[in-house]
Amino acid sequence: MYLSAKAVADYERDGFVLVPDLFTPAEVKALLNDVESGEKVAQRTRGVADRSGRKAGIALWSELGDDIWAAASTCPRIVNNIRILLREEVAFFHGKVMLKEAKSGGAWEWHQDYGYWYDQGYVFPRLMSAFVALDPATKENGCLQVLRGSHQLGRLSHEAVGNQSGADARRIDKIEKLFERVHCEMTPGSVLFFHCNLLHTSAPNESEHPRRSFIICYNALDNPQLTDKPTFEQRPCPVSSDNAILQFA
Repeated sequence: MYLSAKAVADYERDGFVLVPDLFTPAEVKALLNDVESGEKVAQRTRGVADRSGRKAGIALWSELGDDIWAAASTCPRIVNNIRILLREEVAFFHGKVMLKEAKSGGAWEWHQDYGYWYDQGYVFPRLMSAFVALDPATKENGCLQVLRGSHQLGRLSHEAVGNQSGADARRIDKIEKLFERVHCEMTPGSVLFFHCNLLHTSAPNESEHPRRSFIICYNALDNPQLTDKPTFEQRPCPVSSDNAILQFA
């Protein structure tokens, strides 16, 4: 399940690479069970409004505990591929479950993750995310959309859009014409690895079913954070056993 040289080259050119079915159906089922009945996601979920006022849910944490989310975040199929793509040792940054309810889940505006993380003090854009689909991700339910190769633009200015922070809308109007827009439709268990400067967005969920996902974010171990109160554990990300998720099934 490790990325090939071609996949790495695709990532460096495009800013993302999609790995189908990296997690098994049994692992996805266990993660969804925790979304639906576990305390962690329920206690931390808050709604974030888009420009129209529709809300998407997000539950976020920055610690690796002793739970199924830590098992997924330290899965060798994730961590070792992040190391391959960043070409250096990495630290766990944070994890978040994203919730788009059927017929009501809101959009996420065009943004770069480094547009947020730069303001948290991270000096270099040596961060990336692994987006794990827990439900089928389709155009109808608001799958992730990316601009292929847009990570090469560098960091853009961001501004408030609803309760979110989005890239400068006037600049986005012009930038969209320069890059191919890709709808990242994904089967449950598939993972999209993407660069922190890749422009991405997602539309509202207009389907009859929820769209849930888990995003795991990593920082290069020696990428400094200019703050007296670091928000991530500055130690090499541990790597669990390959079947650790199923211990929580």
